[in-house]
Amino acid sequence: MAEPAVRPSSADTAERNPGGVRWRTVDIVVAAVLGVAFGVVFWAWNLVGEATSTPLDFFPPIKGLRNGVYLMPGVVAGLLVRKPGAAVFASTLAAAVSLLLGSPYGMIIIVYGFVQGLGAELGFLLTRYRSFGWGTAILAGVTAGLSTSILDITLYYPDVAFWLNVAYAVFTVLSSVLLAGVVGLLLVRALARTGALSSFAAGRQRV
Repeated sequence: MAEPAVRPSSADTAERNPGGVRWRTVDIVVAAVLGVAFGVVFWAWNLVGEATSTPLDFFPPIKGLRNGVYLMPGVVAGLLVRKPGAAVFASTLAAAVSLLLGSPYGMIIIVYGFVQGLGAELGFLLTRYRSFGWGTAILAGVTAGLSTSILDITLYYPDVAFWLNVAYAVFTVLSSVLLAGVVGLLLVRALARTGALSSFAAGRQRV
């Protein structure tokens, strides 16, 4: 049989998900490992947040720039595992691990992990889990950032001036796009180049 005259570019191929939606054991294990690893990162980042909270009081909305780290597990898991639910699973598990390690935020952090995972999940859902390139990574970063902004404003800042809440949401989304979206995709691609992701489409495709 003759080969097709036109081949898809490597960039187009890298953005497609040929693996379907059924979870494999390796998907569960890797998503869990990501959740646990980011849970430890959360614990360390909480210390940074406590140390920088007072210096940033001159303009409270700028604290939203710290939020991107908390949105990374959902976006990274979605980009790597490429299955519905991966973002929610990894994000919620990361929050649970950080709680076990001594998160200062208490049980509400589990709710945050779930909502932030749902936010990232929405970005992948909007592409019907078929595209995992830069556009989707940034989109998932935006939706994840919006999810935690809405939750923060609803729970903690309902009486704050509207423009301050808008500024906080903008800083949070910007942080999410840069850290969860851009750095998250770069992290997945760096792992792919090591051969560690050979069981995943993200690792088998040239990125």
